[in-house]
Amino acid sequence: MKFHPGVIALLVGSILTVSMLCYAAWYGLRIIKSWDIKSGSELQLDLERRTYLIALVMSYVLGFQLLSLFLFIYTADAISPLFVGAMCAAGSLKVNSFGYPTVILKIVNFFLAGVWLIINFTDNKAHDYPLIKAKYVLLVMIAPFLLAEAIVQNIYLLELKPNIITSCCGILFSTGSENVMGELIALPRKLSQIVFGASIALTLALGLYFYTTEKGAYLFSVTSVVAFVFSIIALISFISIYFYELPTHHCPFCILQKEYGYVGYALYSTLLLGALFGLGVGALAPFRKIKSLSDSLPLIQKRLCFMSMLLYFGFSLIATLGILLSNLSLAAY
Repeated sequence: MKFHPGVIALLVGSILTVSMLCYAAWYGLRIIKSWDIKSGSELQLDLERRTYLIALVMSYVLGFQLLSLFLFIYTADAISPLFVGAMCAAGSLKVNSFGYPTVILKIVNFFLAGVWLIINFTDNKAHDYPLIKAKYVLLVMIAPFLLAEAIVQNIYLLELKPNIITSCCGILFSTGSENVMGELIALPRKLSQIVFGASIALTLALGLYFYTTEKGAYLFSVTSVVAFVFSIIALISFISIYFYELPTHHCPFCILQKEYGYVGYALYSTLLLGALFGLGVGALAPFRKIKSLSDSLPLIQKRLCFMSMLLYFGFSLIATLGILLSNLSLAAY
């Protein structure tokens, strides 16, 4: 089990991530305390040399962090045949109590890492690096979350044992399951459809408003996150059943498999990146008055806004086509 390529990649990646994160956080604290771009001191020159290296290394490390979410889910799905009762990643993640907490931490860190990369990219567009302290404060704040993820993930992976009896997705994601998912699935389908449609429409409307007026960055950012949450709920409660063509199958993981054309990866990618880019618009808003960013920052915000709208539209289009082309007719049930 521990020699599965995905497991090895995740274990090695987490060790490298934590190692580089500790190094970056240590110098990040020094930068927060002592950085002065106007100073020509030996300390300032040392910090400037190190920050170039740290920023470059952390860009790759946090870039891997974004990909590790998909690698983790893919690996959990790939090893599911090793467990009795598991049909997909849903069962694999239930093998021990650390599977689903790892997924939650990885989603949180996906957004935190993504926002840091956006701020770092913007900072590099100015000659005086005006966001240097802000991005290292954020990096120090992110560190505990990444450390917690590495610990929980590695415990989950190292505690995996073949032939353990686990639950299949049909039990975990059904109206009879006594958990949050059971309650979400039990929601009236019409209500889920209305809330989902309204959240997407509002996000696109506010995105268009910001794109044309450069106003309402925070509101668009918050709405994009809300749309992400409601879209996940919609995907589990009613969208997925059209792809499965089975009204009782609500698993959010089976849709990632070959039988369904791996369409789940397209759905989750558009959702995650759409929400991330929307968050980026709001994350950059406090720095709009910085003179050295006056030309580049508004343009970056508009590009992020456009990409967020495009991705949410893409998710809606894929979901709509899946529903329209499905052979499932709920009128028959």
